[in-house]
Amino acid sequence: MTATTARRVLLASPRGYCAGVDRAVIAVEKALEQYGAPIYVRHEIVHNKYVVQTLEKKGAIFVDETEEVPEGSIVMFSAHGVAPIVHEEAERRRLATIDATCPLVTKVHKEAVRFAQEDYDILLIGHEGHEEVIGTSGEAPDHITVVDGPEDVAGVTVRDESRVVWLSQTTLSVDETMETVDRLKERFPKLVSPPSDDICYATQNRQIAVKQLGADSDLVIVVGSQNSSNSKRLVEVALGAGARDAHLVDGAGEIDEAWLEGVTTVGVTSGASVPDVLVEEVLEWLAGRGYADVEIVKAAEETITFSLPKELRRDLRAEAARKAAG
Repeated sequence: MTATTARRVLLASPRGYCAGVDRAVIAVEKALEQYGAPIYVRHEIVHNKYVVQTLEKKGAIFVDETEEVPEGSIVMFSAHGVAPIVHEEAERRRLATIDATCPLVTKVHKEAVRFAQEDYDILLIGHEGHEEVIGTSGEAPDHITVVDGPEDVAGVTVRDESRVVWLSQTTLSVDETMETVDRLKERFPKLVSPPSDDICYATQNRQIAVKQLGADSDLVIVVGSQNSSNSKRLVEVALGAGARDAHLVDGAGEIDEAWLEGVTTVGVTSGASVPDVLVEEVLEWLAGRGYADVEIVKAAEETITFSLPKELRRDLRAEAARKAAG
């Protein structure tokens, strides 16, 4: 094998945990330390099988509905956010709540409330049934219509074409979202845009990195779970960038050796809810098959961090004060 055909791995940077996911996972761990098990979590705290299973072993109990949480217990809301009705359900059941909604999702919720108060029709670009879309829609159900991609635009109806605004799910494909926006603008020339892009910085950065490595990769392996919207988008972006093949896997155990047939360059990345330990396992698996040369493809530097949910910060401060006084 010559130097020009040597097997190599292009490793995307940034990849894996974003600030919102990091905050949510730490919030569950801190709550377990502070209050003890069990801590109930409504829906998966983030969309990653490994993370959920790890937290379950520590004492987290994941439920689908608020009514599954015993009265008087502690419940945490996931990073994807919930509708106001869920907060009302929790209050009726006398549940102590910790809201781990990503601040960037909260931003979209606030935009929805504001535009609804101003009596706009809100076109929410996102995937019907996704937890984030359900939560945002619940802020103003009478004003919001979900638009699930460019093909949905033709069927959209509004009350007043001069008072229409678009918002979006934070984890979408940037390119597809803008294609949908362009189609909407063709139909509704006075369409208003949100004050700033709703697609989160981490989603955009991971897609940019995959575009860069996808163009030079025969195969792209995206580490992430099947219910992770941003991870699935990375597969699509890789193929769109020119990768011959791309697959989404939860970990090294799901890689099929047949994918490596005729492959010189493998691109590797991971979704925003994926811990790096899973990527390291994939790199080890590839190294064992001759792909030991790893080159970083860096698209951006991420320095954003989010503070813990206010409920935890308040109680953790009280705990620290008690210890200091004792």
